[in-house]
Amino acid sequence: MVLHSHLPWLLNHGRWPVGEEWLYQSWAHCYQPVFGVLRRLADDGFTDQLSLGITPVLAAQLDDPAATSAMHEWLASWQLRAMEAAMDDDADRRASGHREFRAAAAALADFETHWRHGGSPQIRSLLATGVVELLGGPLAHPFQPLLDDRLRRLSLREGLADARLRWGSTPTGIWAPECAYTPGMEREYAAAGVGHFMVDGPTLHGDTALGRPVAGGDVVAFGRDLTVSYRVWSPKAGYPGHAAYRDFHTYDHETGFKPYRVTGRNVPGDAKKPYDPSLVDPVLDRHVDDFVDSIRARLIGESERIGRPALVVAAFDTELYGHWWHEGPVFLERLLRRLPEAGVDVGTLATARRDGFVGAPVELGDSSWGSGKDWRVWEGPQVHHLVQLNTEVTATALDSIDKRLDGAAARDTTADQILRETLMTVQSDWPFMVSKDTAAGYAQDRAYKHAHATREICAAADAGRDEQAARLARGWRRADGAFGALDARRLPTRDGSVR
Repeated sequence: MVLHSHLPWLLNHGRWPVGEEWLYQSWAHCYQPVFGVLRRLADDGFTDQLSLGITPVLAAQLDDPAATSAMHEWLASWQLRAMEAAMDDDADRRASGHREFRAAAAALADFETHWRHGGSPQIRSLLATGVVELLGGPLAHPFQPLLDDRLRRLSLREGLADARLRWGSTPTGIWAPECAYTPGMEREYAAAGVGHFMVDGPTLHGDTALGRPVAGGDVVAFGRDLTVSYRVWSPKAGYPGHAAYRDFHTYDHETGFKPYRVTGRNVPGDAKKPYDPSLVDPVLDRHVDDFVDSIRARLIGESERIGRPALVVAAFDTELYGHWWHEGPVFLERLLRRLPEAGVDVGTLATARRDGFVGAPVELGDSSWGSGKDWRVWEGPQVHHLVQLNTEVTATALDSIDKRLDGAAARDTTADQILRETLMTVQSDWPFMVSKDTAAGYAQDRAYKHAHATREICAAADAGRDEQAARLARGWRRADGAFGALDARRLPTRDGSVR
């Protein structure tokens, strides 16, 4: 199984619905319980349970001292809100308040025990147990096929270096942002020490029974098996939509909690029934059994088809487990414990590659896991203005950095900030959020704000106003604080060499 964890960079940029609340909700409802699942499995001797992708953006947020302090306060606020709800006149709201109070107390205890020093200690401890393989990714989460070649190589190399700095080991596999690929990227992966990466199932024309070496090289692409993965979560249906599970979208606006169950696919919010935990357990067991049966049937069928043992790659956003699907962590733990009982070997992508679940080489085309499995989400008509913005800002930034670093040996913090703002401008999240109309205004504001910062610093630097450029760089650095170790001298030169 493969899980991928990512959130846009959100620190110091406001509150719900588009600010730190996203991070804190996912931290409390997903990362804390999922890491708890993995710790319990490790304690019971389980190893090689899943490949866990954590982007440099999320890793930085989980390690940020301001974020960990604010998260502690957010958990305390959650408990206080629950106390208020537990004293309400409405019986259903009181019941919800009691549930939320217990959940908040457990989350506080877990956070104070495991998370006060950030995410990296937790990740290092899981790596040490062998329960997970960590997948890395490029710095700042760009849509790599549309990125300037120099920025793409830098972003990949620095993303892996960031992982090594935080976790003490360099990932040999990655979950590329949006599973995006264009021919030639496998050579960049090989040069960076990456041996395997994820693509979506249609990229391999649905034949995901084995990993496939790409373009005659040694780098292996593993495809997400949609036949199996969509039983859990698909664009149209999946287990989380069952009537008994807690509804993600319907709030009690007086408390901010989600005290309703799904009830029915076409039931409006004001007609949802109160959440009843007593209904959930048997439904979870049925869904776990169904998923185990589906995996076994798929493995048997694919093995017979190809005439050799096959694999199934079930891959999801980590935030499905607990954030979007409240019951997801319990499902995940029961599933991982039951699969061996059903005779299914569980492993990571690294284990699959090591154990020879690799087929014949394949030539891959342009692809992603977005709508249409192409690039329309990130370069379609609705985001053409952002594509143009990225091209213009990148050219301006690289030209300015090259001028500043030509013949220079010392670190140039102004060039560092130009590079940092450029990488933040070209994040894949901004066009995704615009295309999907999810906080589109916020996404455009962020893209244009970072673009403005890049232009402003470059204009002063190119005009020889070094003191002004340095002052602007310091100001924008304080406003964001992302990727403080980024050194512009590591940007490849125009001829491809490294300074």
